[in-house]
Amino acid sequence: MAAAALGLTLVLAACGGDDDNGDGGSGSEGTGSSDGPTGSVSINSTQPENPLIPTTTNEVGGGNIVDAMWTGLVSYDPDTAEPGLAMAESIEPNEDFTEFTITIKDGWTFHDGTPVTAQSYVDAWNFGAVGANAQLNQYFFGPDGANIAGFDTVAGQTDDTGAFVPGSATAETMSGLVVVDDKTFTVTLGSPNSLFETIIGYSAFYPMPESFFTDQAAFIEHPIGNGPFEFVEEVPNTSINLKAFADYQGDPKPQVENIEYRIYADLDAAYADVVANQLDILDKIPPVGLAGDVWKTDLEGRSASAPLTTRFTSMTFPLTNTEVWADPNLRKAISLAIDREAVIAAAYGPGNYVPATGWVPPGNDGYVEGTCGEWCEFDATKAQELYAQTAGVEGTLMIASNSDGGHREWVEAACTSIRETLGVDCQGDYDPDFGSFRGRVNANEIMSPFRTGWVADYPSIQNFLAPLYTANGSANDGGYNNPEFDALIQQAAGLEGDEALDLYNQAEELLAEDMAIVPLWYDNGQRGWSDNVNEPGFTWKGYVDPLSITVK
Repeated sequence: MAAAALGLTLVLAACGGDDDNGDGGSGSEGTGSSDGPTGSVSINSTQPENPLIPTTTNEVGGGNIVDAMWTGLVSYDPDTAEPGLAMAESIEPNEDFTEFTITIKDGWTFHDGTPVTAQSYVDAWNFGAVGANAQLNQYFFGPDGANIAGFDTVAGQTDDTGAFVPGSATAETMSGLVVVDDKTFTVTLGSPNSLFETIIGYSAFYPMPESFFTDQAAFIEHPIGNGPFEFVEEVPNTSINLKAFADYQGDPKPQVENIEYRIYADLDAAYADVVANQLDILDKIPPVGLAGDVWKTDLEGRSASAPLTTRFTSMTFPLTNTEVWADPNLRKAISLAIDREAVIAAAYGPGNYVPATGWVPPGNDGYVEGTCGEWCEFDATKAQELYAQTAGVEGTLMIASNSDGGHREWVEAACTSIRETLGVDCQGDYDPDFGSFRGRVNANEIMSPFRTGWVADYPSIQNFLAPLYTANGSANDGGYNNPEFDALIQQAAGLEGDEALDLYNQAEELLAEDMAIVPLWYDNGQRGWSDNVNEPGFTWKGYVDPLSITVK
C-alpha cells in the first residue's frame, strides 16, 4: 500500500485548489447532528494512480477515496484494527476453514439506488480474478490471498513480462463462488485459510453495481459505491469531491456533508496550507515540518503523532529485468552502508522515524525484533569488505524515487551515506510525482534500486509478507522469487495462532538471507488539522477516518 503502501505500498505525495466557498478552509458552521451531516472539509491527497475500481486500486491516493465510497463485508476497528462484520450479516466457516457461507444485510443500495446483492459480490470478485481484466489486485483472490477455488482457471497464464496470455484461461467464473439467493453466497477455497474473514475486509473484495459491468467507461467517469460517501466530481490533478450518501445503511453515519480530497504535487505546500488553515486535515508531516520539530509549534493544539504498526519504508532491487543485482553480497553491502539513524536525522529530524530491523513493523502479532540482523546495522568496515568481494557497481549508483512526498530528502541522505562508505558515486533518479514513478515501477523500467513502501491492507503479519515477496504477489515490485518462502507462506495460511506465526517468522528470516528488499524505517505517524475542524480520528493505517470528521 500498500503501502500502503499502505500498502502499500503506498506513499503520500502532496498543488492545491480552493474550497467551494473560495476561502480555502472548510468555512462552514455547525457540527454533525441527528439532523444529518453538515459542513465541508478538505483532506490532502495524491492523484490516484488508477481509476477508482476496488480491484485495481492499490495505492494510498486512490485507496483512501475508495474506502470512503465503499463498505465491504468486513470492516476494521479504526483504533484496534480488529475485524468485524460490516455489510455481512454473518460469515459461517466450516471446521477446517475451506468453506464459508456469507449472508449479507438487507436494505443496502449502491449510490445509484440499485440493491446490493450476493451477486454484486460474486460478480465483482470474478471480475477481479479474471486474467484478461488485468486487475492489480487479482492476487488477493489466488493462492496467497483468499485462495478461492477455481482461481487458476480464470487467471490463466502470464508471459515473462507478467502480461496475461490470451486464451490461457479455461473458465470465466471461479468454481468456488456460488450464489444461493439474493442475500447469500458460498465460498469454497482451494486450501484451508484461517485468515479469510480478515482478508475480505480489504478493498479488492468490495461489491460492484450492475452498471459497472455494462458500461465501464461511464463508471470510470462517475464511480458508484455502496459506502458512506458518494462521488461528485473529479478535477484531475486538483481534487476529487465526495458528499455524504443520504441512504447509507451502515453505522456510524457521516457527520460532514462534503469532502474535498485535494491533490498536492508537493507535500510541503499541503503543510503550508494546513498551518495557514487553508487545508483542513494533513495525515503526514513532511520534512520541512519535522526538521527541528517545528510542526509542534506551527500546529500547536492541532497536531498529534502515534507510532504506526502499519507502515514502513524500504528500498528494492530490480531482479526481474537485470543481472546487475543478482549477487546478494552486493545487496547486503549497500544495506550495510546506509546509516539509518543519520539518514533519518538528516531528512526528518532525529527520532521522527524508527530505524527498521525487519520487514514486519512492531506492534503486529508475530513481530520479532532484529529479524534483519546485522544487514540492517550500519557497519562501514563490513560493508567495504563485502563490497570488495563483488563485481561492484559500474558507473553511478542510482536510487529511483518520486521527488515529492518528502522522499527526495532521504534519498539524498542515503546516497551521502553510501558514497562516504563505499566510495561509490550515488545519485537520486527522480520522477516528479508518485504516479509517474509508479508507472515506471509497474512497467519494470527501473534498472537500479528504487524506493518502496507499504501500508497494510489488512491487519496480519501475512500482509507484510505475502503480497510483497511471494513470486506472484500483487506488490512484488522487484521480482523476488524464493520457492521456500512461498511454501512457508502458503502452509502458514492453513494454520492458526503460534503455529502460523512460527512459519511466518521462518519466511521473514529468508528475506534476511537474500536481502533483495532493504528495510529502512517505520513511520511515527505525525499529522495535523486546521482550526476549522474538531480533532479528527485516524484509522489503524494512520489515515484520517472520514466518519470521524466534524466541522466547528
